Amino acid sequence: MDSYDRLPPALRRWLSEAALPWSPHSALRAWRKALRACGDEDAACGRLSRIKAAQLRRDKVWAIRRSGRG
Repeated sequence: MDSYDRLPPALRRWLSEAALPWSPHSALRAWRKALRACGDEDAACGRLSRIKAAQLRRDKVWAIRRSGRG
């Protein structure tokens, strides 16, 4: 829990609504990369949301294929 508490406040807010389980380490790595690419916290949160959406789409396709329905 300590590592979560040390995360930047904007990232903690984003994680509080995340649909996927992120470790504090991987979240911070993605956050720093997004922040470098985007330049501000709002844009970085948007980038993380796009990453999350892409992962959810991949997971859905994988689940459909695995179930034999696709």
